[in-house]
Amino acid sequence: MNLKLLVAALPLLASGCAATLPPDVIASREPAGSPAHVRPVNYDSPLSGYTHRIPVDPKPWRDQNSAQAPQGGAS
Repeated sequence: MNLKLLVAALPLLASGCAATLPPDVIASREPAGSPAHVRPVNYDSPLSGYTHRIPVDPKPWRDQNSAQAPQGGAS
Protein backbone atom coordinates (compact mmCIF):
# COMPACT_ATOMS: atom_id res chain seq x y z
CA MET A 1 0.00 0.00 0.00
CA ASN A 2 2.80 2.42 0.89
CA LEU A 3 4.62 1.71 -2.38
CA LYS A 4 1.49 2.55 -4.41
CA LEU A 5 1.07 5.80 -2.48
CA LEU A 6 4.72 6.69 -3.07
CA VAL A 7 4.45 5.95 -6.81
CA ALA A 8 1.33 8.15 -7.04
CA ALA A 9 2.77 11.01 -4.96
CA LEU A 10 6.25 11.14 -6.52
CA PRO A 11 5.16 12.79 -9.83
CA LEU A 12 3.10 15.33 -7.89
CA LEU A 13 6.04 16.26 -5.69
CA ALA A 14 8.44 16.43 -8.64
CA SER A 15 6.10 18.68 -10.63
CA GLY A 16 5.83 21.04 -7.67
CA CYS A 17 9.56 21.61 -7.84
CA ALA A 18 9.52 22.66 -11.49
CA ALA A 19 10.97 26.14 -12.02
CA THR A 20 8.83 27.06 -15.05
CA LEU A 21 5.61 25.80 -16.54
CA PRO A 22 5.54 24.24 -19.98
CA PRO A 23 4.38 26.61 -22.76
CA ASP A 24 1.12 24.72 -23.37
CA VAL A 25 0.06 25.31 -19.74
CA ILE A 26 0.74 29.04 -19.68
CA ALA A 27 -1.99 31.19 -21.23
CA SER A 28 -0.80 33.17 -24.21
CA ARG A 29 -1.11 36.95 -24.19
CA GLU A 30 -1.76 36.89 -27.94
CA PRO A 31 -5.41 36.68 -29.08
CA ALA A 32 -6.38 33.39 -30.68
CA GLY A 33 -7.51 34.99 -33.92
CA SER A 34 -7.53 38.39 -35.45
CA PRO A 35 -10.84 40.30 -35.59
CA ALA A 36 -10.92 39.81 -39.36
CA HIS A 37 -11.83 36.12 -38.83
CA VAL A 38 -14.82 36.85 -36.60
CA ARG A 39 -18.23 36.65 -38.28
CA PRO A 40 -20.65 39.45 -37.46
CA VAL A 41 -23.63 38.51 -35.35
CA ASN A 42 -26.99 39.23 -36.93
CA TYR A 43 -30.14 39.60 -34.85
CA ASP A 44 -32.76 36.94 -35.43
CA SER A 45 -36.05 37.35 -33.60
CA PRO A 46 -37.16 34.32 -31.57
CA LEU A 47 -40.66 34.85 -32.95
CA SER A 48 -39.62 34.90 -36.62
CA GLY A 49 -41.03 31.43 -37.42
CA TYR A 50 -44.22 31.82 -35.39
CA THR A 51 -47.59 31.21 -37.04
CA HIS A 52 -50.78 31.96 -35.16
CA ARG A 53 -53.04 28.94 -34.66
CA ILE A 54 -56.40 28.80 -32.97
CA PRO A 55 -57.96 25.81 -31.21
CA VAL A 56 -60.43 23.77 -33.24
CA ASP A 57 -62.96 21.15 -32.28
CA PRO A 58 -61.81 17.54 -32.59
CA LYS A 59 -62.83 15.68 -35.72
CA PRO A 60 -63.96 12.05 -35.83
CA TRP A 61 -60.92 9.82 -35.50
CA ARG A 62 -62.02 7.47 -38.27
CA ASP A 63 -61.98 10.30 -40.82
CA GLN A 64 -58.57 11.45 -39.59
CA ASN A 65 -57.21 7.91 -39.77
CA SER A 66 -58.55 7.41 -43.31
CA ALA A 67 -56.99 10.68 -44.42
CA GLN A 68 -53.56 9.58 -43.14
CA ALA A 69 -53.71 6.01 -44.47
CA PRO A 70 -51.96 5.25 -47.77
CA GLN A 71 -54.26 4.81 -50.75
CA GLY A 72 -55.14 1.18 -51.43
CA GLY A 73 -54.32 0.10 -47.87
CA ALA A 74 -56.33 -2.30 -45.76
CA SER A 75 -59.62 -0.86 -44.59
